[in-house]
Amino acid sequence: MPSLWSISRRRLLLGTAILSAALVGVTPAAAAEVSTEEARAIAKEAYVWGFPLVDSYRIQHSYFVDTSSPEYKGAWNEVHNTARVYTPDDKAIQTPNSDTPYSFVGADLRAEPLVLTVSEVDKGRYYSLQFIDMYTFNFAYVGSRATGNDAGSFLLAGPGWNGEKPAGVKEVIRSETEFVFVLYRTQLFGPDDIDNVKKIQAGYRVETLSSFLGRPSPPAAPAVDFLKPIGADEQKTSLGFFNQLNFILQFCPAHPSETELRARFAKIGIEPGKGFDAAGLSPEVRNAIEKGMADAWVEFENYKKSDIDTGKVSSADGFGTRAFLDGRYLDRMASAVLGIYGNSKDEAIYPAYFTDADGQPTAGGNRYTLRFGADQLPPVNSFWSLTLYELPASLLSANKLNRYLINSPMLPQLKKDADGGLTLYVQHESPGAENEANWLPTPSGPFFMIMRLYWPKTEALDGKWKAPPLERAQ
Repeated sequence: MPSLWSISRRRLLLGTAILSAALVGVTPAAAAEVSTEEARAIAKEAYVWGFPLVDSYRIQHSYFVDTSSPEYKGAWNEVHNTARVYTPDDKAIQTPNSDTPYSFVGADLRAEPLVLTVSEVDKGRYYSLQFIDMYTFNFAYVGSRATGNDAGSFLLAGPGWNGEKPAGVKEVIRSETEFVFVLYRTQLFGPDDIDNVKKIQAGYRVETLSSFLGRPSPPAAPAVDFLKPIGADEQKTSLGFFNQLNFILQFCPAHPSETELRARFAKIGIEPGKGFDAAGLSPEVRNAIEKGMADAWVEFENYKKSDIDTGKVSSADGFGTRAFLDGRYLDRMASAVLGIYGNSKDEAIYPAYFTDADGQPTAGGNRYTLRFGADQLPPVNSFWSLTLYELPASLLSANKLNRYLINSPMLPQLKKDADGGLTLYVQHESPGAENEANWLPTPSGPFFMIMRLYWPKTEALDGKWKAPPLERAQ
């Protein structure tokens, strides 16, 4: 459990929020005292460490701050339900699933905790609440696997709250950051099941602790003048990345394990609540920091090719608690780039297909088959799916069938092989009327696929079960 900061320190952090609009560039004076080699190395390290924070902020700003955004969900500290599955028109978040209609809470915990209440969910249906802090750590779960499908209330508290669990609350969930993203997933069995999902979503409630207890509200937290995020492409090269990171860090008390790391970052001007004045840097240091950012992307690309594409590491390695990731910041960055907000491995695992069985990148000009033996379907306590995404956007791919995935609820409609196995056809053109039930359409260009195993069984977690290879048809 992360240590709690004192109330006085918390107020000091919060006070910086009101000043955010006035944050003109604070020259990173310390940058003048480091060599260009050190500045480049620090920038690379800080970029790898900070990318998930900055990209998550971009998404949540579009969800809870920017009312003009087509992705806007609504205000902080409210449940916002999406009573449909995602389509290619949803573009804010990479690799969305299209199995489980989402609900969202952007939690601002600065003034007081929130109480999240769920109603009873029918036993055969999967649902989950994933608690994600500003570092993108999955620090808690509520739902079918973690707490069961019974009704209950759960208290979500920020780092400055020292209260006791009140009556009527099953569990206190503590975050080390002041803002939290709670991502709900509710299983949809098919198009005719959507009204049932809507009823379940209607039972998701959020209220402040004072409201839950019937007590007066505490003083409101200072208003935050949220910085406009830089775009996903800009994040790769713009030094505004570090200005945005500084803004985010004012709501992220430093964890004891990262005290030295944060001090090292401060050498080039990365400090909570301060502006990062790129114009105030010498040309040499500025160039060194830009090269450091580029180095971070080179390291990511090399790691993807050597470890992710080859299956040496999987999604199970890149999502989880702070303790689980244990300083593996490149894994955390890679997970954010390829599928931000993925589940921890006990909740779901995500075998991915970036290449075929011969190690060649998947491309829409080819025809592929994916075959499960009669007893080799993904082993899950809940359900599985295979979803296709076009590249480079990592978004769902539009097609004439409006089919973006094949999942276990579809099994009754799929055509089995003579031996009881299941062959899926992954290609751009139809595999023929007799095989169209098993067709997952591809774009004409590059793509990749992610298999999702929700609430995986032991044999999926310990490696006894392996995802089948994607074979290129001749």
